[in-house]
Amino acid sequence: MAKVQPDAPGVDDPGPGRRIGIDVGTVRIGVASSDRDARLATPVETIQRETGFKDPDKGDIDRLLQLIEDYQAVEIVVGLPRDLQGNGSKSVKHAKEIAFRIRRRLNQNVIFGNNPPPVRMADERLTTVAATAALRASGVSERKGRSVIDQAAAVEILQSWLDARANALSSREG
Repeated sequence: MAKVQPDAPGVDDPGPGRRIGIDVGTVRIGVASSDRDARLATPVETIQRETGFKDPDKGDIDRLLQLIEDYQAVEIVVGLPRDLQGNGSKSVKHAKEIAFRIRRRLNQNVIFGNNPPPVRMADERLTTVAATAALRASGVSERKGRSVIDQAAAVEILQSWLDARANALSSREG
């Protein structure tokens, strides 16, 4: 598969406020959020994936939109699964599909008016590996880990974005 480029943190930054991180899988979607200062990512929940490529939006998309609204997110960060060479994996289609559906629904949502939060694609290489290692190191069993691995991966995706965003913003100021 061809090279796939993620968005750059800090570019067209919406300013202070919460971010939502999303790890899209074929079975589950992990969700994380940041604090209002956009410094620390924490797990939110794991959503069962329902919407297929040719389906209308189902409950999983509705739940993601509800979380974005509940957390008053100013930016949504969807993990872009790439291999170590930067090539897109088959999972890229899933991530882009969910990002597209969120973006479309946000643009239709009267709550956000003419200013919906941007949906970004973030490099997520090795985030599931890092999340799995962190859970194992903290003593979480393999069985229990399956239920939270997607949230942990979403935290890794979002925290990487927040750190890169902070670096980009501070280098602009300095």
